[in-house]
Amino acid sequence: MPASRDLVATTVSLPHVELDLLQPAEAAELPDDREVEWAPVVPYWSVLWRSGVALGREVGRGRLDGLRVVELGCGMGVPSLAASAARATVLATDAEAEALELLARNASRNGLDVATERVDWASAAPLTARAPFDLVLAADVLYERSAVAPLLSLLPRLGPRVLLADPGRPAADAFLNGARPRWRVETRAAGVVRIHSLSLRTRGPAGRRPRPRR
Repeated sequence: MPASRDLVATTVSLPHVELDLLQPAEAAELPDDREVEWAPVVPYWSVLWRSGVALGREVGRGRLDGLRVVELGCGMGVPSLAASAARATVLATDAEAEALELLARNASRNGLDVATERVDWASAAPLTARAPFDLVLAADVLYERSAVAPLLSLLPRLGPRVLLADPGRPAADAFLNGARPRWRVETRAAGVVRIHSLSLRTRGPAGRRPRPRR
């Protein structure tokens, strides 16, 4: 993790909490206000992506008392911190150890409780063993088309409800098209960010959908 002298403080205002976050200085100088396709020269996890802030605000509107919540590809972890502030039991996951170390520090800094775990979507058995979760969170995790198939495979094994925020990256449409046969999808706009709410469709024995009653 960057040394303390390489971190700067920044504030993120959510509906019921104001987060005081430490962020790598080089990333703080690169706010996410450019074209969707832009690629920062700093590690992706260290940017305060607009989708993460938008999803944090979405999560922060309600109460999640006692719910088990997991965030995928958490980066700076604003949605995880928002869920903790809303009284959920939260597990934040990322492939980058530095992201998880800084998130744990920021959780402590804000008096919040967020567990962390390093997870690779391609070998996520330790995570799926802890399922089901009541709610899965993911913000701007589809910036590469290669993420679509692993995410479609992983989500049904984690829980029945997903909130996914995306700023309109091309891979998001491929993901949604792949998700709709198995998930009910509702979308709303939060500025340039789209918040997708996915609910797993109920199926009968052997994976068949139950027949409607007459």
